[in-house]
Amino acid sequence: MMAVRFHEVGGPEVLKYEEIEQPSPAADEVRIRVAASAFSPADNSMRAGLLPIPVLLPHVPGYDVSGTIDAVGEGVDGVAVGDDVIGFLPMELDGGAAEYVVAPADSVVKAPTSIPLADAAALPSVALTAWQALFDEGRLEAGQRVLIVGAGGVVGKYAIQLAKRAGVHVVATASPRSIDAVRAAGADEIVDHTTTDLRSAVGEQVDVLLNLAPIDPEQFASFVGLVRDGGAVVSTTAFMATPGDDSRGVRAATVFVLPNRERLAELVSLVDSGELTVEVTRRIPLTELPALHAEAAAGGIAGKVIVLPA
Repeated sequence: MMAVRFHEVGGPEVLKYEEIEQPSPAADEVRIRVAASAFSPADNSMRAGLLPIPVLLPHVPGYDVSGTIDAVGEGVDGVAVGDDVIGFLPMELDGGAAEYVVAPADSVVKAPTSIPLADAAALPSVALTAWQALFDEGRLEAGQRVLIVGAGGVVGKYAIQLAKRAGVHVVATASPRSIDAVRAAGADEIVDHTTTDLRSAVGEQVDVLLNLAPIDPEQFASFVGLVRDGGAVVSTTAFMATPGDDSRGVRAATVFVLPNRERLAELVSLVDSGELTVEVTRRIPLTELPALHAEAAAGGIAGKVIVLPA
């Protein structure tokens, strides 16, 4: 089968499109005929050796995947050959940037039926990140207020949709490029961070500040005053510390997405009920994945890109 993998960490040039042996599932594993994998900034960082995840080289990236189970190992139940599934695969194992991938059976769930199977690869890790940030770490409840900094990104738009569904009032920052998308996701208030000082624009304190943007640490610390006593500051920017305020009981938490099969299945049900929209910005063939990594390394990728095997 064909796959993209790297034999050493480094720049995008270490990625090679090559033929490798088709894997076979062991006990409690399934083999998936890949419909698509999804690119993530973490894939870029793992390839560059910037994330402390102990991958075994050579490594196939692409930990978000969708496809059809075509073989199962012993002891697998809940899914079967022929099932369309999505998964958030263990990052240290080979991912879905290939024609086939083997995955722990407990890392996959039935795929949404209301959208194309390939597009469903765009859902797992980003939607799980939004959920865990808002509700597991932020502990948001109906009737509360959340301020989402950097809401125009993929995680931000999932976070808006999930917060609104939970009965939370959403204040979101966005640039002119993303204001319409943030509004369409359901934000109650939108602050154009390119022209407006956030501290003066937010009139009422929020229960949770969720930061999704690589902002200046001093600026980030100044935003803590927008959070009520006893609230929380949650951030997905793991490369810098998340500020809090112990004197007012404002908690600080940094989110690094964790697998959660039950939660992923719930997110799938929200997609099929029309309560959650899956974003796919671009679709590229597997052969172009090295070029996509080069684009990401040069300045980042807007939106969500899925990668299709030949």
